[in-house]
Amino acid sequence: MTIKVLGHKAPDTDSTGSPLVWAWYLTEVKGTPAEAKLLGEPNTEAAFVLDRWNFDKPEIIADVTAEDTVVVVDTNNIAELPASINDANVVAVIDHHMLQGGLKTKGPIDITIRPLACTATIMVDLMGDDAAKMPENIKGAALSCILSDTLEFRSPTTTDHDKAVAEKLAADLGINIAEYSAEMFAAKSDVSAFSDAELLRMDSKEYEVDGTKFRVSVLETTSPATVLDRKASLIETMTTVASEDGVDQVLLFVVDILNEESTLLVPNDLVKTVAEKSFGAAASGDAVVLPGVVSRKKQIIPNLKV
Repeated sequence: MTIKVLGHKAPDTDSTGSPLVWAWYLTEVKGTPAEAKLLGEPNTEAAFVLDRWNFDKPEIIADVTAEDTVVVVDTNNIAELPASINDANVVAVIDHHMLQGGLKTKGPIDITIRPLACTATIMVDLMGDDAAKMPENIKGAALSCILSDTLEFRSPTTTDHDKAVAEKLAADLGINIAEYSAEMFAAKSDVSAFSDAELLRMDSKEYEVDGTKFRVSVLETTSPATVLDRKASLIETMTTVASEDGVDQVLLFVVDILNEESTLLVPNDLVKTVAEKSFGAAASGDAVVLPGVVSRKKQIIPNLKV
């Protein structure tokens, strides 16, 4: 039996790197064979991290079966997991998001959900002294996850502990955090090869507010103009994506990493109301800037109102 370690759909760096970290730990330290899996193509930053640290891209799987033993990381939301996840033998959840509910397991399991910025931080803690055994590429994956999820410590989700773990990993690796983060964010910002629909789904989560279903999409970039130049076509494509994905509205937040603000595209009165009620922002055109708003987990999702 080989355990499948997987994160959420539309895998970002944390949902790509953390399965690799934990599969290494289970296999090499605990003696339990495990493999990292993905639920979709990794985003451009995650692909950069795989290449930088010489990982083969994990297998992309469409679903799981009743015969599969699974560890879920970086989510506990069944909307972000394979359709048959409740049929599988889920044996552990390691996450840093709010508890959603909906997962049903075949027996008692290990659940670790901690108020930290990144799943990889939790994993390093859970390893204890065994974390010192991590080879360079696993340390590199863990460091990348933390820097990505904290936006190089800019995100309000960042804790002192996330920063300390990242700095220890970087020191072990001889990595300059500022320089490496800039490389990661440059990779994340290169979205030229993606269609509008792919951009809207690339880093997105489904969330319901008072009966209205949203796909909440975030594009973190050091070059927001590159995305905003496509504003008209992105707004037009929102209708198609919403219809295909069974939601009422796509919300797209273009996060400017360096200026620590986001721009919300405003295609209609519904989103105008969301901007006003959720963020106190008066939207007069087809976009509104939200100063200081960079975190979907801490600043966007909890504040959404219709």
